[in-house]
Amino acid sequence: MDYNNKPEAYYSFPRHEMLALLPKTAKRVLDVGCGQGTFAAQIKGFNNAEVWGIEYMPKEGELAKDIVDQLFIGAVEDFISELPENYFDAIFFNDVLEHLAYPDDVLRALKSKLVKDGLIISSIPNIRNFRVLKMLVINGDWDYQDHGIMDKTHLRWFTKKSIRKMYESLGYEVISNNGINPSKSLKPYLYNIPLLFTAMDMKYTQFATVAKNVSK
Repeated sequence: MDYNNKPEAYYSFPRHEMLALLPKTAKRVLDVGCGQGTFAAQIKGFNNAEVWGIEYMPKEGELAKDIVDQLFIGAVEDFISELPENYFDAIFFNDVLEHLAYPDDVLRALKSKLVKDGLIISSIPNIRNFRVLKMLVINGDWDYQDHGIMDKTHLRWFTKKSIRKMYESLGYEVISNNGINPSKSLKPYLYNIPLLFTAMDMKYTQFATVAKNVSK
């Protein structure tokens, strides 16, 4: 899987909309796919939390070493057993789960690493986005790109409904599941006229989900 051909800001993009979902009381946070540590620095500035990071790309992970408190470089699946039990108040997956072959297995394995009522907070691209629907339904194409919803490194595809189903099937309680980064285009509204405006989720690029561990 080639993650080298990415835009310069791919591994250092701030995520203010995701930080807003973190409770101020969360003091131990795991950032899966921490990149260069930009988001970890945002968390520390927000609530002075202890932040652990896992980053797949060695070059980017090296840049995060001076920011996170503990760092693992490699695939998240390889380090779950090394994470402390009943430890994290929140675990972030900012546009990461779609890159995993078996995201449900990872989320299931991480439940024991969360404290009671600990949170999984994720952003996941929306395959029902109107641009993807136009490409597939109208143009008859399925073209991969270097980044974005049709990123060629994506292994899984999600809609708002399937995100909720995934979390609930694993025993998490979905606290919120909302669209983020909406398009300013009028096309989602035009496409929704024959659908009686029942598919307005197509205007969103991603969905941000907060899911609580209620199994303990």
